[in-house]
Amino acid sequence: MTASSVRSLGAGVVVAAPASGAGKTTITIGLQRALRDLGMRVQGAKCGPDYIDPAFHEAATGRPSINLDGFAMDGPLLRGLAAQAASESDLVIAEGAMGLFDGTRADERSGASADVARLLGWPVLLVVDARAAAQSVAAVAHGCATFPGAPPIAGVIVNRVASARHAAMVEEGFARVGLPLLGMVRADKAMEMPSRHLGLVQARETGELDSRIAAIADHVGRQCDLDAIVKAAPPTKDVPCQPATIRPPGQRIAVARDSAFSFFYPHLAQWWRTAGAELCFFSPLANEAPPADCDACWLPGGYPELHAGRIAANARFLSGLRAFAVDRPVHGECGGYMVLGRSLEDADGVVHAMAGLLPVETSFAKRRMTLGYRKATLRKDTRFASAEQLLLGHEFHYATIVASDGMPLADMADALGNALPPAGHRNGDVTGGFFHLIA
Repeated sequence: MTASSVRSLGAGVVVAAPASGAGKTTITIGLQRALRDLGMRVQGAKCGPDYIDPAFHEAATGRPSINLDGFAMDGPLLRGLAAQAASESDLVIAEGAMGLFDGTRADERSGASADVARLLGWPVLLVVDARAAAQSVAAVAHGCATFPGAPPIAGVIVNRVASARHAAMVEEGFARVGLPLLGMVRADKAMEMPSRHLGLVQARETGELDSRIAAIADHVGRQCDLDAIVKAAPPTKDVPCQPATIRPPGQRIAVARDSAFSFFYPHLAQWWRTAGAELCFFSPLANEAPPADCDACWLPGGYPELHAGRIAANARFLSGLRAFAVDRPVHGECGGYMVLGRSLEDADGVVHAMAGLLPVETSFAKRRMTLGYRKATLRKDTRFASAEQLLLGHEFHYATIVASDGMPLADMADALGNALPPAGHRNGDVTGGFFHLIA
């Protein structure tokens, strides 16, 4: 493929797999960078609630990735975000989540990558892991393509092929099912990325990231039919972008951003800027306080437990945050919530004093995974949402609450509407919870 053969239409495709662990992320960022290197304007996206994979998409494409969440976002919002992304790019390469058909379904919504692809009219590039199979890889792909409600399968990329003989056996299987075989990617250490308890290690923490992505792109680009992949992606339907569903908490919003506070959805920033707000980023790890000329502060989630000692020692940040909260609203999500609390116990059992703005103590030593979509109803109005609004988001954390008192922030339910205990805290205009807001 050459740069001169690139189309200028905003097309879209979803990279998905029959199950987690097939190598979707590395194949996705390899395709993104390989096509960018050929002169395409490539836009990354992630089907579902995820912060870490989109950061790798951004590193691969040079553009902020977006989230396309089929459960937390209704159809018009989802299509509007996809159309806007496609209008500013030649090709949107979206990465699926879990297995192709896996995901929460309720209220006529579905978080499954297959359903997001069908809703957007984008075909699927199916990544199948060949580590423990040969001809049977084609049978798995055929099953995905013929499963009831399956989106169109543009083709298959077989990952982790061991040898030329293995590749010949895989090809033999695909000759029997009629699915386009668009790539066979050999197993190689260049395709490995470091991982952590919430997934891959964050892009900003991955050493020599650009050279790693370049190596992945070279490996994937040489072993996939890039021209056929581009031609298989249809133009995205042009639909109007929906208005913001979450209002900005202020006119000038101080947003924490560094390795401890990096879980912030791009569509929130886009909504707030469209509404006329200005985002002012600062780094708690660099001992920076929220800018004094801001009128609201937002502490996103991230990995504060990995930096708890440093955060506790950063007096300028903590004192500045406390001073800011005297007369202006502050909100913390997940990691930001823990920092707003009284203390945070790290994985080694060391307790670190935090800002003390919310009456909660959390622990990472007492680990318990909490995962799932959430429906939240605030008990009182906040600057960013009203009490009568239904808020949709998710939780994904290992920290636990070891002590808590005071006023809950919201009444909670799971994705199916089953009631959960009230969650989060409110202390005047300081609010927070483990809940990550999506829409």
